[in-house]
Amino acid sequence: MAYAVIAHYRCAPEDVALVRESLLTMREHTRAEPGNLDYVVHTDAEDPNAFLLYEVYADRAGFDAHAASGHFAEHIIGVIRPRLLDRRVTFAEVL
Repeated sequence: MAYAVIAHYRCAPEDVALVRESLLTMREHTRAEPGNLDYVVHTDAEDPNAFLLYEVYADRAGFDAHAASGHFAEHIIGVIRPRLLDRRVTFAEVL
């Protein structure tokens, strides 16, 4: 069963460009992962400091491999998370 991740991120205005750049880099790396089906990065139409990610993996193992990847450690853990003011993540199974 496909496994989805919906993440809401919000950062300070001075961090928007760096977070955006890292998210777009993550998109390229993640789309090349064998377990990834989709990785879409959105910017919030009403809040320029907020982002929404919609990710779909073939299954939970695909997501787990993504979370264990070097690019996840470098960009998500190393660059993005330390700059977030708010982070909400929902995990779901696709019907």
